[in-house]
Amino acid sequence: MLVGYARVSKADGSQTTDLQRDALLAAGVGSESLYEDKASGKREDRPELAACLKALRADDVLVVWKIDRLGRDLRHLVNIVHELTERGVGLKVLTGQGASIDTTTATGKLVFGIFAALAEYERELIRERTIAGLASARARGRVGGRPPKMTPAKLRLAMASMGKPETRVGDLCEELGITRQTLYRHISPTGELRSDGKKLFERTNRSI
Repeated sequence: MLVGYARVSKADGSQTTDLQRDALLAAGVGSESLYEDKASGKREDRPELAACLKALRADDVLVVWKIDRLGRDLRHLVNIVHELTERGVGLKVLTGQGASIDTTTATGKLVFGIFAALAEYERELIRERTIAGLASARARGRVGGRPPKMTPAKLRLAMASMGKPETRVGDLCEELGITRQTLYRHISPTGELRSDGKKLFERTNRSI
């Protein structure tokens, strides 16, 4: 069975799916098997796409007008098609740059394989650049990644507070902007330093 998916980026009435709908119906998709979203392709929470993917069964073919109607980027598209392939579902693109993609044919599978290889190449490039950037930052004394929730000042306050019987852990965590897990990784319930807390002070002393 052919199942169609159409999408426009805006829901304010300035864009319609009429052109896509007509093309999908002409390609043999039944009106009862046509799903439409009015949302940006960058959004992951597209309800009609989710419903469409869920409805597909083995030997079905998902038909889209253009390839960018389905995936927000190359990697997203590759992931969707890999999932469909594992379920025995094909993909056919009617027009545009991806019109040669029809995973129900040998040629279409080859073309999509090239897309998948390019996506993998892109992932490796990003990974290599990230590793190189972190190494360069470390060489200059900077540590990459998300800023730590626990700071030396917060840790000292937590140590002093945890030693007091009237301290409520939930209130303390809220005041410091950390979770209980973060707190207890750094200090014990009695306010004594744990390994993460010791490492934090050691890093601070080395940077001074």
